[in-house]
Amino acid sequence: MKKKYKSIDLFAGIGGIRLGFEQAFKENIETVFVSEIDTHAQKTYQANFQDDFDIVGDITRISNDEVPPFDICLAGFPCQAFSLAGKRKGFEDDYKGISRGTLFFEVARICEVHQPKVIFCENVKGLMIHDKKRTYSIIKNRLEKDLKYKVFDGILNSKDFGVPQNRERFYIIAFREDIHAESFELPTGKTHSKLKNILEENEVSAKYYLSDTYLNTLRKHKARHAAKGNGFGYQIRDLEGISGAIVCGGMGRERNLIIDKRLSDFTPVTHIKGEINKEYIRKLTPREWARLQGFPESYQLPLSDVHMYKQLGNSVTVPVIKEIALKIKEVLELESNNRK
Repeated sequence: MKKKYKSIDLFAGIGGIRLGFEQAFKENIETVFVSEIDTHAQKTYQANFQDDFDIVGDITRISNDEVPPFDICLAGFPCQAFSLAGKRKGFEDDYKGISRGTLFFEVARICEVHQPKVIFCENVKGLMIHDKKRTYSIIKNRLEKDLKYKVFDGILNSKDFGVPQNRERFYIIAFREDIHAESFELPTGKTHSKLKNILEENEVSAKYYLSDTYLNTLRKHKARHAAKGNGFGYQIRDLEGISGAIVCGGMGRERNLIIDKRLSDFTPVTHIKGEINKEYIRKLTPREWARLQGFPESYQLPLSDVHMYKQLGNSVTVPVIKEIALKIKEVLELESNNRK
């Protein structure tokens, strides 16, 4: 059976956006091209998606004719340049000789040639206000005036889509001008969950429990910042509540600590300073992070914890993507029926 829509997955990460679209479109979507520069992310992606083509690395080295024809462009272009937590250099941001802020223009370059029906982009909400809104104005103008697309955008929070994570992200959905997309609107999301619902079913390894020495360091760090009037530092989350946003690095794990009293053996399984804390304070596991992002249980986490935390923190919340994709699907199906 021929797939109805062909998609490409740019800045693919570990495939969260693709997964959401596949859940929405089911057998009616086929990924025909994937680009992801991080070799570790490539390994996780390949463990979960069986494509008959190779993942392409650096998008700046891809010529337009290397990309096969497609209907839907998925692009979670790098957010570091626009993040509220970062230095916010925007289009001036440089990383290993590549300007991350300008990587959106690689998306535009490919889409200008191939003219897909839909361009879908996900980014941090800081993109919306960066540089007094000038950055997003440039992006929107490129889509509307140069590429002739109708642009819809907005901020959605993962906590409204069935996962217990407070994660606001900015979504851009652009329909080709000839597509009748007047009916499109972003989903509102009304399904909520609690942190206790994503916990491991059984007792987890002692390696996830903090040492008393490290916990003491975190407390001193938090106290120093509190004395300066800052709210930085570790946080123990209420299991009846939700987590904060899980992030790529830094305090992502320490800001989402929990108390889990199921630990039965306090013998360290890794080299730590001091002893395992007797307050039962632990980090969430990579599988729990995957659940916070709405990845299914069948999704494989093949690499070490350090890589999985980074990749999951960098990824998207799959149920949010799925709900947006369902709205996109409605527009495309209406368009298809009108042309019959």
